[in-house]
Amino acid sequence: MNKQFGHLLTELWNDFQQPDLLWQVGALLLCLAAAVLVDRLVRSRETGEGRAWEVGHRGLRRLAFPATALVLVLVARAIVGQGYHVNLLNLAVPLLLSLAVIRTVFFVLRFAFSPSGTLVGFEKVFALLAWSVVALHILGVLPELIDALESVAFTVGKQKLNLWLMLQGLATVLITLLVALWLGGMIEGRLKAAESLDANLRVVFSRLAKAALIVVAVMIGLPMVGIDLTTLSVFGGALGVGLGFGLQKIASNYVSGFIILLDRSIRIGNIITVGQERGQVTQITTRYTVVRANTGIEAIIPNETLVGSTVLNETYTDPKVRIGLPVQVAYGTDLERAMAVLVEAARSHARVLAEPPPRAFVLAFADSGINMELGLWISDPEAGTGDVRSEINLAIWRAFQAHGIEIPFPQREVRMLGA
Repeated sequence: MNKQFGHLLTELWNDFQQPDLLWQVGALLLCLAAAVLVDRLVRSRETGEGRAWEVGHRGLRRLAFPATALVLVLVARAIVGQGYHVNLLNLAVPLLLSLAVIRTVFFVLRFAFSPSGTLVGFEKVFALLAWSVVALHILGVLPELIDALESVAFTVGKQKLNLWLMLQGLATVLITLLVALWLGGMIEGRLKAAESLDANLRVVFSRLAKAALIVVAVMIGLPMVGIDLTTLSVFGGALGVGLGFGLQKIASNYVSGFIILLDRSIRIGNIITVGQERGQVTQITTRYTVVRANTGIEAIIPNETLVGSTVLNETYTDPKVRIGLPVQVAYGTDLERAMAVLVEAARSHARVLAEPPPRAFVLAFADSGINMELGLWISDPEAGTGDVRSEINLAIWRAFQAHGIEIPFPQREVRMLGA
């Protein structure tokens, strides 16, 4: 096979000395340009309804360019080959065929690894690397490249390594990692379906399973290519020093994240207040927690902050929350009547709980009037308290006007002594 392609490369080099190559280059560029146009046309078309249409459209998008280019190159080779050499087109055929096959394989793998979603982001990179290796093999350059990589050797402890061995180890570990992440995705899917298990425990178990599978994948992948794991002790020591100095905050956040998930002091959906941040917990990762405020702003809080500081959890054991509305009335007001008006204004609101019942209190005799407070309870603090405060305050204002109750403004009495 290598001799055959070596002969093909020799003939192709000879074609560079002849004007016939211009016909081959022109035909190849024309085929590639037409394939690009077909690819853009396929990508611009909208997919139909249903899962089958979506899968078929995605597969067609990945195969449109290499398949169209391959067909056009075969046709061009048959036409140009009647009067000219076609060594360049002969070389393009296996390269395009291998590209189509690799894209098909990775498209199938993408659906197989869909639970973890790991292959989705790196699909193009993996496909490009695989096609590059195949292209080097087709061109006959791969054996020389391997020899050059093996010539760059070095020693780590008692282990003799070279660049080719390191690349083999990297590829093997990568494959085992993909398998491990796929299994981790399956486990995560099973845990999500277990409704009887607490949500935080499901997250903990899924992440522990993925971490354990990744460690097992590395321990299996490296010995498969002859790399002794004891040689990694040097790198392990360096990593420990790095964690002790530069990465201690990151390590602390990861440990704190597992503590939060295990002790279940903070759960997704809780309304918490940390410092100046108040909102609903929408996501808990091993490094940070996302708190979404009623304004739509999301605060990303390091887990170390949640473990090492006071957190006000409004829905830790009971979702009911008390709201206090301050009100001031004039000194000539009938306080019992004013208290009844306040309670009635609270009861008229749909979100105010009947039990515990709303109550009005006389707090203090201030300079300009009597300070009162209306206390009420709600059971849905995640919906916010701004609308409740506004609507009840508006109801109090209307009720005070209807009953002739005055809300005083700041005032001072000045007396002139002497003539």
